[in-house]
Amino acid sequence: MVARLVIAAPSSGAGKTTVATGLMAAFAGRGLAVSPHKVGPDYIDPGYHALATGRPGRNLDAFMCGTGLVAPLFAHGARGCDLAVVEGVMGLYDGAADQGELASTAQVSKLLKAPVVLVVDASSQSRSVAALVHGFASWDPEVRIGGVILNKVATDRHEHLLREALGESGVPVLGVLRRAPAVATPSRHLGLVPVAERQAAAVSAVAAQAEQVLAGCDMEALLALARSAPELHAEPWVPEVGERLHAGGPGVPTPRIAVAGGAAFTFSYAEHAELLTAAGAEVVTFDPLRDESLPEGTSGLVIGGGFPEMYGAELSANEPLRKAVAELARSGAPIAAECAGLLYLARSLDGTPMCGVLDADARMSERLTLGYRDAVAVSDSVLAPAGTRMRGHEFHRTVIEPGAGAEAAWGLRQPERRLEGFVQGGVHASYVHTHWAGAPEVAARFVERCAGGPVA
Repeated sequence: MVARLVIAAPSSGAGKTTVATGLMAAFAGRGLAVSPHKVGPDYIDPGYHALATGRPGRNLDAFMCGTGLVAPLFAHGARGCDLAVVEGVMGLYDGAADQGELASTAQVSKLLKAPVVLVVDASSQSRSVAALVHGFASWDPEVRIGGVILNKVATDRHEHLLREALGESGVPVLGVLRRAPAVATPSRHLGLVPVAERQAAAVSAVAAQAEQVLAGCDMEALLALARSAPELHAEPWVPEVGERLHAGGPGVPTPRIAVAGGAAFTFSYAEHAELLTAAGAEVVTFDPLRDESLPEGTSGLVIGGGFPEMYGAELSANEPLRKAVAELARSGAPIAAECAGLLYLARSLDGTPMCGVLDADARMSERLTLGYRDAVAVSDSVLAPAGTRMRGHEFHRTVIEPGAGAEAAWGLRQPERRLEGFVQGGVHASYVHTHWAGAPEVAARFVERCAGGPVA
């Protein structure tokens, strides 16, 4: 039994991340063990959640992992905690396009049997706020909206008008937050700037968010609401991939898998490393901006998402590492690259030399590519045999030419049918992000292919 709250909003931009992160930090500051979660595929917000709580920020994505795994993944992350705070995605009822409530914050709140706190941007309204809240509270009777936090309130008079109007709605006001520049987090082309790129400033911002929440919210009422959540009957997810074949021992080497990190590669799900470890691998991280060689004994490489476009010159200047990655690829070692990893393996990014593993060039684009994807593996690869169906998402403002290799990684069905990505020797490189908790066999296959011993 874990006390839990879902922090939602009528739309994006209302202040969910500020309120959710502030609540996490404020409750953690009171000595509670707080488990942070994020609805949907977003990688950036969980970084701030982790900073606020000291625990890994974990995603709950009903599209990529399936509705049946939402509660188990939540229970896995929240094990041993006093309180869980779940930040929603977009508007409360927004989910996967053309799929009803699938992957929406509302659906996740129902799967978790968790009360919802609605964060409302009140900056341009007064009495109308009651109609807005009434509509959201009555739209789906199974979604329990337990209270409202009013954000961006201008004055005491403004607050009085808002409270008076909401007094008729039956939904209690659990907090009122004034406009506060100190709590703001800078954004750019893909959303907030990640924690890893602004560590000291991020620490200050999270502290300011906690102070704002403590000053403006009824913490006892919020905690009581969280504790009113009923028992959740869900066995915690366990990172298992079947029989652990590569646990070391005589004649059975433990494969060492290097995972890219640092400021340029911040997008990863905590469950991926847990699954690789469960399959018998030793997982080590390295920073392509700083490290001039791969970790000693590397037998496989995972390069996730991030912002290589912001660090193109620095990544290119690290020529020893670029050559080491290219040599690893030539050896046939397994390499799994998603989005930023795809760009790093390309010949160039905006004209700047990259690793040259792929005969392709990438560049920034004005067009945002964003959305869930239904994918089928076109070629046998280190991640999946041809014909394997998976779900993922794309999130980038870059293009790569050509968009697919002679052996493509995925065939995508929506929003348009196309081949995407590259399978080349031991390399699987694609724009599509996947969540391996929904397909643990991916991690098992990758570790198995890495188990032949070190090649770098």
